[in-house]
Amino acid sequence: MSEVAVVGPQALPELEAKVERILAEAKRQGASACEVSVSVEQGLSTTVRQREVETVEFNRDQGFGITLYVGKRKGSASTSASGEDAIHETVAAALAIAKHASEDECAGLADADLMARDLPELDLFHPWPITPEQAVELALNCEAAAFATDSRIRNADGTSLNTHQGCRVYGNSNGFIGGYASTRHSLSCVMIAEGEGQMQRDYWYDVSRQGEALADPASIGRHAAERAVRRLGARPVPTCEVPVLFAAELATGLFGHFLAAISGGNIYRKSSFLEGALGQRLFPEWMKLDERPHIPRALGSATFDGDGLATYAKSFIEQGELLSYVLSTYSGRKLNMPSTANAGGVHNLFVSHGDEDQAALIRRMGRGLFVTELMGQGLNLVTGDYSRGAAGYWVENGEIQFPVQEVTIAGNLRDMFLGIAAVGKDLERRSSISTGSVLIERMTVAGS
Repeated sequence: MSEVAVVGPQALPELEAKVERILAEAKRQGASACEVSVSVEQGLSTTVRQREVETVEFNRDQGFGITLYVGKRKGSASTSASGEDAIHETVAAALAIAKHASEDECAGLADADLMARDLPELDLFHPWPITPEQAVELALNCEAAAFATDSRIRNADGTSLNTHQGCRVYGNSNGFIGGYASTRHSLSCVMIAEGEGQMQRDYWYDVSRQGEALADPASIGRHAAERAVRRLGARPVPTCEVPVLFAAELATGLFGHFLAAISGGNIYRKSSFLEGALGQRLFPEWMKLDERPHIPRALGSATFDGDGLATYAKSFIEQGELLSYVLSTYSGRKLNMPSTANAGGVHNLFVSHGDEDQAALIRRMGRGLFVTELMGQGLNLVTGDYSRGAAGYWVENGEIQFPVQEVTIAGNLRDMFLGIAAVGKDLERRSSISTGSVLIERMTVAGS
């Protein structure tokens, strides 16, 4: 497998030819079925700190992963090596694993007549012709704007610019071969403020398929600095039960937990608190959660899933009720259900929202905690119990009073989902989950 000269749509024919050669080699060695993914990618990463360049890294990788079947026995192997010998050896390794594996009646490719066809163009490839020198300059300008924002910004914890482009092709022995090129660019800034006997850290960032569409570096730096300064003087609050408002960039995590809880793998393993929840009302009746995989340039868009099935728009929640799990071919077979074309995850989840912005939700909350940072991984997916370290702002009479730190917020996701009072219109667009700020009617805030 020779080095691919370019990374972009023009690389697709060469990668598709490699997929065909790997599939042919798997068949020659005795596999009854096979699927393979081939990719090539490259990227530039730059980090500055305290007005000095800390790192400038360029990476370029390519390789392939193969999964093959001998009847109902499965084996997988991968390599970053090139050349025909690498193909032969990697196929042989996967075949040896398959021959020693236990039989699994649910193993195997998706049915041939379900393979994706006539794939739409999603405009995901927008290379950014930026030099390392230009990347360093943008990062330094971002940090400089942060330092200039407030005299209490005394230190920096890193400003990073990353640009990535790649090309991936998936194929299987049922006749499907599909591929796409994509890009992803980001700029982030982390600053440290000092004052009132404290040091406080906060950040801001932007992500886009198009480098030129990223927010102005100076605005990212200023926002990171302003967030850090606002946290000076933070203190705990007494333990209480109050409404909690999750900022939009954190609310994506709540719905990420929901997707994990309805994923087929967790359902058939009986390791989710939402096992058996189909048809139940999990959210308020006004809420809808739906997948929109074909939005041009969106971060989560995809034309086919990891099994080669065509992605399609669908609802997981309608009028608060759970309509479907998130299923691949394998997990669907384990549950005796059809695949939802979600092998590899959900592509662009949209959460319904009202017409109130974040400030309006703070006023509606009246008294409670506005959360802007979460720490730790305190989620038990089996029970739904949720407990995370948190920081943010205390709200009284619908207005922010002071910053808060060293508290824990706790609840159960079932109660939290049903207790969503509102979703704001301040949609988070830097994620494959699109939601506004989320106001939950009541949670336990454990503090001093």
